[in-house]
Amino acid sequence: MKAFGKLYFKNICYINFDNNKRMERVFEMDYDCSRIINALQIESGAEISPKDTLIVFDEVQEVPKALSSLKYFNETAPEYFIIAAGSLLGVSLHNGISFPVGKVEFLNLYPLNFMEFLEATGNKQLSELIVKKEFELMKAFKDKFIEQLKQYCFVGGMPEAVASFIHSQDFDEVRHIQQNLLSLYEMDFSKHAPTQQVPRIRMVWNSIPAQLSKENGKFVYGLIREGARAKDFELAIQWLNDCGLIHKVQRIHQPGLPIKAYTDLKAFKIFLLDVGLLNAMGNVDIRTILEGNDVFKEFKGALTEQYVLQQLIAQCQLDPYYYSAERSSGEIDFIVQKNTEIIPIEVKAEENLKSKSLRAYSEKYSPHYAVRTSLSDFRKESWLMNIPLYAISLLDEIEFLDFSENH
Repeated sequence: MKAFGKLYFKNICYINFDNNKRMERVFEMDYDCSRIINALQIESGAEISPKDTLIVFDEVQEVPKALSSLKYFNETAPEYFIIAAGSLLGVSLHNGISFPVGKVEFLNLYPLNFMEFLEATGNKQLSELIVKKEFELMKAFKDKFIEQLKQYCFVGGMPEAVASFIHSQDFDEVRHIQQNLLSLYEMDFSKHAPTQQVPRIRMVWNSIPAQLSKENGKFVYGLIREGARAKDFELAIQWLNDCGLIHKVQRIHQPGLPIKAYTDLKAFKIFLLDVGLLNAMGNVDIRTILEGNDVFKEFKGALTEQYVLQQLIAQCQLDPYYYSAERSSGEIDFIVQKNTEIIPIEVKAEENLKSKSLRAYSEKYSPHYAVRTSLSDFRKESWLMNIPLYAISLLDEIEFLDFSENH
């Protein structure tokens, strides 16, 4: 936010609300925007001019009434530019606080996706091959793409972990940062969550590697503790999901429009927010990044599914579901709706490309597009399109992909 302010504004008024009693008192009084602007100038030492000053509220969840004040700025002082950031581990969780619905624009931030990771690590030319759909050159540099993909699956997209990796290339240091982040999240549970829910949140959180290690990644309450029931842990799961720490992928029983109408609310999978953190939580050995393609097979391929899920959400802006038929073992890893198309996506962690479930699904429902993503090259068959894992972001432009079987 500070970098954005330096680029586009003459001045920045930066306010950090974390443990800031003065600002807490300022916003407790009333929502008089002139008085608040005065207080912000005194607190920051910056002169606020409506036309050329960016006001930054950081850790805004710590002073919920500052969040409420955005409504009044929007209505009575819209000439001021205000950007507010806060972890969802507090936003909208405070009772009695008015949330500025319809008065603010939201921007969700995710861990770096693979394309951003390529650019951050000095591999922009590789990312440009994907953007420009240079299929022959992508095939020629496949080994480089897979090397970067393996590193991404270990490092993940958390900014501090990526920055450390760029600076030191030290996987041990990356793992240390990831473990610290996991510890900080657990500390945040106690800080922000309802007290009675904290133990249950921790139990759900810590069960995720075991959940994903199963042959079928469907969430099973019994893995949290023996005899656990849905009603005991529904709020804990909802809290983690609302805070953006997990991705809850619901099952659909048949592909129809809109896809949300066919959701089975009782069946779902849970993934973490970041593939690197999943690696750390599961204590995946650092050597797996260096030896063959074993990293893609960890958790029975769930690391690869985690990777694909993140790209679908952060890069393609899609909302993934998964499919399994009634009384059938056939399952499709992800189902997404893109405009009026329902697209099944099968994730393969290896070069073994048998796709029985995807073929059965395609024969039953005849989708316009059926996608398999794997370490194999681009390939298009009569009923199937294979997109390499490292280029799964191209799913966002699937209608424009045109490559022959020779590719």
